[in-house]
Amino acid sequence: MSADTRPLISVRDLKVHFPVYGGILRHQVGAVKAVDGVSFDLAPGKVLGLVGESGSGKTTVGRAIANLLRATSPDVHLEGTISLDTPSGVVDVNGLSRKAMMPHRSAVQMIFQDPYSSLNPRMTVQGLIQRPLDLHTDLTDAEKLDRVRALLGRVGLQPEYANRYPHEFSGGQRQRIGIARALATQPSLIIADEPVSALDVSVQAQVINLMLELKEEFSLAYLFVAHDLSVVYHISDRIAVMYLGNIVELGDADQVYRNARHPYSRALLSAVPVADPRHDTSGRIQLEGDIPTPMAKPSGCGFRTRCPIAREECSLDIPILTDCGEGHLVACPFHDEAFGVGATPAREGNQRDS
Repeated sequence: MSADTRPLISVRDLKVHFPVYGGILRHQVGAVKAVDGVSFDLAPGKVLGLVGESGSGKTTVGRAIANLLRATSPDVHLEGTISLDTPSGVVDVNGLSRKAMMPHRSAVQMIFQDPYSSLNPRMTVQGLIQRPLDLHTDLTDAEKLDRVRALLGRVGLQPEYANRYPHEFSGGQRQRIGIARALATQPSLIIADEPVSALDVSVQAQVINLMLELKEEFSLAYLFVAHDLSVVYHISDRIAVMYLGNIVELGDADQVYRNARHPYSRALLSAVPVADPRHDTSGRIQLEGDIPTPMAKPSGCGFRTRCPIAREECSLDIPILTDCGEGHLVACPFHDEAFGVGATPAREGNQRDS
């Protein structure tokens, strides 16, 4: 495979299990299977949207790719490969030590969900954005300041704001600072962990449009983690739907959003609000119960305990992703029988920009 055609990031059979301890002697009594065998590719300059309910494992996938898990959970169990295409060749970054990850850290940056807790309140904006430059570049102090001011201007903030502190900014402005910090080292991949979920709706649109502009300008690839399918559809080239640690559907944005095949994907789509008070909501899919615990996943298909089309054989084997046409992958052997080939959920309320 040539350098022009190989993916920027290739994830194969990624598993992330967090041990659970109990008893007087604190021995391991179980494991939270947050991610339980995830595989996908992300091409340079493209956006993969990763969606699912809280607890589906999507944030853990992003943190595993950024190699941040061991910093908070040193005893986490990692399996699989996360192959990152670097100028020096393809590197498996899964589970690398902090020292071994440093040469590749500048290529993979992260935008966090909460702009209020992700910025150190004791540091100025200049210090926040300049910190990655201190670690990963040989720029002079004057060059670093110029870079900080240029980045602030590019994300829509006044360069003079460099001497202010995070508490002096609104939530949307803080997230722009977080975006500027992620851009500082000129990364090839940015992992955006629900970057707009804590913002007002009007500000969400501004931030999403800014991220799209930056993607084109800097040839960025995004792994965009979110629970709102309409937001993901607006920004993504491809969409992966996660449930209980597994990807249940993967395809182009239009394939998943306009012609979802997996019953869980269809349930997510039916919950997307439509800005029309006259819109008929009687056909919405109502899932029963809560998402099962990752400590005790159901046998076979993890979704079967809530699935409206589940049958006895669903408890036997974990369904694999199968191509149902044009690269549209679905982990449900009964999707055609249940909904009919080509059945499309109504999505009149959200049209994708061309």
